[in-house]
Amino acid sequence: MRATGPAAFPYLLARHELRLWASLWLWAARRTHDSAAGGAAFGYARGQGAMMFGLAFVCVVESVTMSVLLRDWPAAHHVVLVLDVYTVVMVVGLHAASVVRPHVLDAAAGTLRVRRALHVDVRIPLERIASVRRELRTTHTPADGELDLAVGSQTSVTVELTGPVAHLSFFGRRREVRVVRCHADDPGAFVRAVELAREGHAVP
Repeated sequence: MRATGPAAFPYLLARHELRLWASLWLWAARRTHDSAAGGAAFGYARGQGAMMFGLAFVCVVESVTMSVLLRDWPAAHHVVLVLDVYTVVMVVGLHAASVVRPHVLDAAAGTLRVRRALHVDVRIPLERIASVRRELRTTHTPADGELDLAVGSQTSVTVELTGPVAHLSFFGRRREVRVVRCHADDPGAFVRAVELAREGHAVP
């Protein structure tokens, strides 16, 4: 049974941490997570790489600064150092999770798997896709039935559905969505591949 609600937070946090470390290992090994054999993978992390590594650099600078300021207080220095190192690992790990968990189009299984790092994993049956198109958006207003998976504050692909699919939040809250907007490093190739798969053609 899936743990849900605030009471499940310790379990969800532990699972998140394990997945974060697993993502770092996969990234170092140049492997991806659950990319179907014969399926087509589409990355989306390129647009956030510079920002994430810039943030990690800022965290490193902050860590060095705090080490100098707290050099006369060893206990506080050690605590802050651990927290700073953990923050850097978190930032790099979240980027790694985006790299190793690409969108996956599995034409054989008839599904499009849209993901964003550790937090979103939505499986869309191809027969439920009404249309898929390139659409660059840099602003997103929350709306019922719509799921916006912005990367670097933008989405580049819009998928409209004939019927709802389920999306589970971090706490296990279920939402029914009919429009999914996501980002792809090559949105043109992503859209063409989905259209070919919907028509029953082989995906290159």
